[in-house]
Amino acid sequence: MRILEDGALRLFWLGPLGPFANNAFVIADAYSREALVVDMPAGSEEVVKAIQGLTVRGILITHTHHDHWLGYEVVKGATGAPVYCHPAEERMPRERVDLPLEDGQELAVGTIKVRVIHTPGHTPGSCCFLVGRYLISGDTLFPGGPGRTETPQDLRQIIASITQKLYVLPDETLVLPGHGDATTIGKSKAEYAVFASRPHPSDLCGDVLWESS
Repeated sequence: MRILEDGALRLFWLGPLGPFANNAFVIADAYSREALVVDMPAGSEEVVKAIQGLTVRGILITHTHHDHWLGYEVVKGATGAPVYCHPAEERMPRERVDLPLEDGQELAVGTIKVRVIHTPGHTPGSCCFLVGRYLISGDTLFPGGPGRTETPQDLRQIIASITQKLYVLPDETLVLPGHGDATTIGKSKAEYAVFASRPHPSDLCGDVLWESS
């Protein structure tokens, strides 16, 4: 577990967790001891350990591919907190979602504000969460490229989400994805400039890398 600190913010980065090497996050206010959990993969017993002594006000789902909520019973059972998910998501049973997420919505834990950014493409309801200088990006943006897409239309959509909603953030914003290591908005923009500088087949989709696809 890594802990990123900035004023009252304590951001717990847990991972890799489970067979799909997921990351999960806990956003906490050091003074109020309130928190939000982001994603609950297999191996979320580690999340439950991290939230000891905190009051969890909500569980945010970046998207509903099953690897991001395999630990539902573990985290929901330990916290009883409401689960938030964008209504365009369809892979998790509706009865497991308590509250919707909306683009631009702000959630508060103590003095900490978390902004919801709807970034469709990887899935219709994929969301990123901006807290201070940190962006929890789910499977929308990784070091080197976007999340996997199923169709060329999905790729165009995820590129629009990234370039129009994420690349407007400060270059120093630290991007914390749903799997693997971090990157920054500035580094990702430079990588994307290579991709944008050359032509691509009209059927391009799947696993795309900005500098080599």
